[in-house]
Amino acid sequence: MKILGLDPGLGITGWGLIEAEGNRIRHLANGQIKSDAKEPLPARLSHLASQLDAILADHAPDAAAAEEIFVNKNAQSTLKLAQARGALLLSIARTGIAVGEYAPRLVKKAVVGTGAAEKAQIHAMVKVLLPGVSIAGPDAADALAVAITHAHHLPAGKSGLR
Repeated sequence: MKILGLDPGLGITGWGLIEAEGNRIRHLANGQIKSDAKEPLPARLSHLASQLDAILADHAPDAAAAEEIFVNKNAQSTLKLAQARGALLLSIARTGIAVGEYAPRLVKKAVVGTGAAEKAQIHAMVKVLLPGVSIAGPDAADALAVAITHAHHLPAGKSGLR
């Protein structure tokens, strides 16, 4: 089963694709989708969606998972993140692929062993779990961690699907 993981963001969205067979996983691809902060919000959202559409067409994943939104102190930033996430989820929904959704603390706990893990710890553990992987950046590492979390939850019937 090919699983696409997403770490949504308006400026940078990380994505990672793994293959899961039982409890074995292997890296297939990863990257980042960037939008231009100088562009109007609708254009940025459209760019994110069209880039994800291309990734979905190129890689044809069987399942997808996205990190849920954490509420931060800046309401405007949280709202923009929610809009970006919505555009990305819409792209996936149009393909008919079910999407698992995972809280950031759950992803950290599943991959590192503690919900308080730092980005560097996630990056390092993803490299351990996917030997030889070249990670496009911290957001791509987070996206691979989301995909790994989804792979671990599927066999146990705890898919996070909504």
